[in-house]
Amino acid sequence: MSIRVFIADDHGILRGGLRALITAQVDMEVVGEAGSGAEAGGGGAETEPDVVLMDISMPRGGGLAAIAAIKRVRPKTRILVLTVHDELGYVRAAADAGAVGYVVKNAVDTELLAAIRAVAQGRTFMDVSVNMGLAQQSMTQKRRDVPGGRETTQLTPREREVMARVAEGYTNSQIAEELRLGVKSVETYRARVMDKLGLTSRSDLVRFALESGVLAPGKPA
Repeated sequence: MSIRVFIADDHGILRGGLRALITAQVDMEVVGEAGSGAEAGGGGAETEPDVVLMDISMPRGGGLAAIAAIKRVRPKTRILVLTVHDELGYVRAAADAGAVGYVVKNAVDTELLAAIRAVAQGRTFMDVSVNMGLAQQSMTQKRRDVPGGRETTQLTPREREVMARVAEGYTNSQIAEELRLGVKSVETYRARVMDKLGLTSRSDLVRFALESGVLAPGKPA
């Protein structure tokens, strides 16, 4: 019996490559595709897939909210995250939302296929590059205490909107399009957020957004 796979990614060329790769396997079939978080949440439930390949950074809701939406309707569907992000914060957020596998997009085809088969069989799968990153961070970093979101009170509503979308994995261009701002304005808001909160990297911003409740699994940006 074939593994039913649903592909959720906002890049059409990548979806096409994934579809070709998966349909070439004798034990897999593609049952649907989506290019946004909203489409992924609905289509990933309606097509009754065994495995959903889910990007995190998508317009209209994002991947984390889509994972939670699918799991509410089809709790037995296995979610495999396929993303460019290898930061610890994204791994934790995806797991909290209900994902059971995590693969970075620079992985080779054989690793992705192995991941699909593993999660379809009820196992978990973690990209080796992410495993290395988790080990390194656990040895070199201490988790920073965030005071229950109180620090976010110094941010304006627009700065919070931009911060949440940066943490969700949106690019500056995607944020500009969704919030109807110029890219330069998004860059300015992003810089203000980093400065006000004393953050130095996107990894810090993702961790802060998760721990302060600005970004929560299942909650659209």
